Amino acid sequence: MSEARIDNYSEFWDYYVLEHSKPMTRYFHFVGTMLGMVMLAWFIKGGNYFYIPLVLVIGYAFAWFSHFFIEKNRPATFKYPFWSFISDYKMVWLMLTGRMNGELERIINEH
Repeated sequence: MSEARIDNYSEFWDYYVLEHSKPMTRYFHFVGTMLGMVMLAWFIKGGNYFYIPLVLVIGYAFAWFSHFFIEKNRPATFKYPFWSFISDYKMVWLMLTGRMNGELERIINEH
């Protein structure tokens, strides 16, 4: 039996954070996202637009590795690609500003 479909971003965000409960999973996402952003800037600066799809490959490779081998769950990208993409950047921002652990604690306490 399949799980119920999430139909609003607020619920999805809570689900997403819980699916990234292990610090190493979040760190792999962070590295993949930041590396992807650096590569994107590099490709645009150099006019190498043909290589821009590699940005997604790198970002998702780090993220999916962490889900399969660290978190041991299925990436949210498979079912919710757009919300997952947005949430990755939100999570990275919260990590950069030192608020991600608090967000995880808040969501765990609410559930």
